[in-house]
Amino acid sequence: MSSQTVDYTPEELMAVVISREVRDGETVGVGAVSPIPAAGCILAEQLHAPHITLIILDSAEYYPFPAGSSELHFMAQRGELDLFFLSGIQFDRRGNFNLHVIGDYNAPSVRMAGAYGSAMLYYMAHRVILFRAEHTRRIFVEQVDFVTAAGVTPENVYREGGPALLVTPKAVLTWDKAAGEWVLHSVQPGSSVEDIRQNTGFALRVSPSLRLTPPPTAQELHMLRTVVKEKLTRSYPDFVREKILAG
Repeated sequence: MSSQTVDYTPEELMAVVISREVRDGETVGVGAVSPIPAAGCILAEQLHAPHITLIILDSAEYYPFPAGSSELHFMAQRGELDLFFLSGIQFDRRGNFNLHVIGDYNAPSVRMAGAYGSAMLYYMAHRVILFRAEHTRRIFVEQVDFVTAAGVTPENVYREGGPALLVTPKAVLTWDKAAGEWVLHSVQPGSSVEDIRQNTGFALRVSPSLRLTPPPTAQELHMLRTVVKEKLTRSYPDFVREKILAG
């Protein structure tokens, strides 16, 4: 399963895929340094979800709280956050992600800044969509080196929500809560099941209803490259210049 040459960037494709997951009327939060989901959520607001409450850190237009406040985290703790987006330096089959270290925790080869509330948001947002603009065995591993937040939790641990999807330039993985693992749900245009498996460091179950992700429509790309691009430039000028094509 694959597609012909595409005329959009991988980041544009991911933003479009994410936008389609946003439901009208939801309260949606986007964290710092997350231009891809920010673009997707603004696109959804413009096209099919005009009544969302959209909160984007690092955005003067979409952050209604005082600068530096933790109000988004408080909303999640109160059960008021419908959708949030998280990324990581590693992901594994069991839904764990790593934002801390590569290698041994006490003597790592790479040490990151950490999670800053990501672990709590993974539990308390009703739905969490994970994303990463790279799909390789370096990122998708059998077991993460450090569990910043777990995909599977014991029955006696309260969890408001949890993982829903994982979006990459190659694939959309959906979360099988009963089995506690990721499942290949759809193949992005230009990729294939073989390509995805070769670039995933764990055994990936394929959904019986596997499909090719519908490519971005002319309307989605036009809106992304005009209105969304203008709004996003205010927070992420370098990303917009490098990853979103001319309208």
